[in-house]
Amino acid sequence: MFLNVREMELRKVRFDQTFPPGEIQFLDQALRQAGPLRAVGTAELLPNTGGAIRILGHLAVRIESECDRCLEVADHPVDLDFDLFYTPVASGPEGQEVGLRQRDSEVDFYQGEGLELEDVLREQILLSLPMQRTCREDCKGICPACGTNRNRAECSCQIRAADDRWAALRNL
Repeated sequence: MFLNVREMELRKVRFDQTFPPGEIQFLDQALRQAGPLRAVGTAELLPNTGGAIRILGHLAVRIESECDRCLEVADHPVDLDFDLFYTPVASGPEGQEVGLRQRDSEVDFYQGEGLELEDVLREQILLSLPMQRTCREDCKGICPACGTNRNRAECSCQIRAADDRWAALRNL
């Protein structure tokens, strides 16, 4: 759904969208939308701001990924409210470096006639996911010696920690 600035000049744009799995593509191929994504909210052009847009809403979806420790399926329910501000990209010489001010970190930018709702939702989902995606908090991971998933079975491997202080002598 395209959130058009021209339409927002006339009125608030309301959205109540459901996106089936696979419709919103994530850059990280390990992430999969496991259920429908539901997004409800409004987009409005803020008066006397030179084109600033405020998007206020709620989204709910279930995301799956590989567990970072054991490679099993990890389930991540995302249920969040968002209140976002977008400002048009300032026209200026391309390639010029511009320093950001503190208030710029709270605002995102758009270019052209508006924003794609799918892009806004994708960004919010990615920002809400944990950096370390695990299937559960106490995941034991995979044995580095034999490859056994330690959540399913115990292995008899003895893992010795290497003393890196002597690593340079091993190369002589």
